[in-house]
Amino acid sequence: MFAEAVLAAGGRLVAVIPSQDYRQVKVKPDHAALFDRLATAATEVLVLEHPTAGRDAYQAANEVLIARADRLVAVWDGAPSNGKGGTADTVTLARDAGVPVDVVWPQGAARG
Repeated sequence: MFAEAVLAAGGRLVAVIPSQDYRQVKVKPDHAALFDRLATAATEVLVLEHPTAGRDAYQAANEVLIARADRLVAVWDGAPSNGKGGTADTVTLARDAGVPVDVVWPQGAARG
């Protein structure tokens, strides 16, 4: 939803895809069309060299993201990391790099 709002407001997207097989193994069939549309709309698509999706690939993608970011908007419930490459790790990485972080988690929201 955020990426669509950015595009609707005239912004640009840079897509960081964690692995060579990410679309095939991680994008659910009912989300494939949206994934493809957003990737096509991106001004730049960076597909990382990791052959398979997983924690190491996600961590590497987060590092690329933070290195390029002026600000991080994280949709995050504040829970600690349950493994390398998650949202908590990305927030910590950004803060450690001096990248401003805005955490968005509406009061009363819950994970599905």
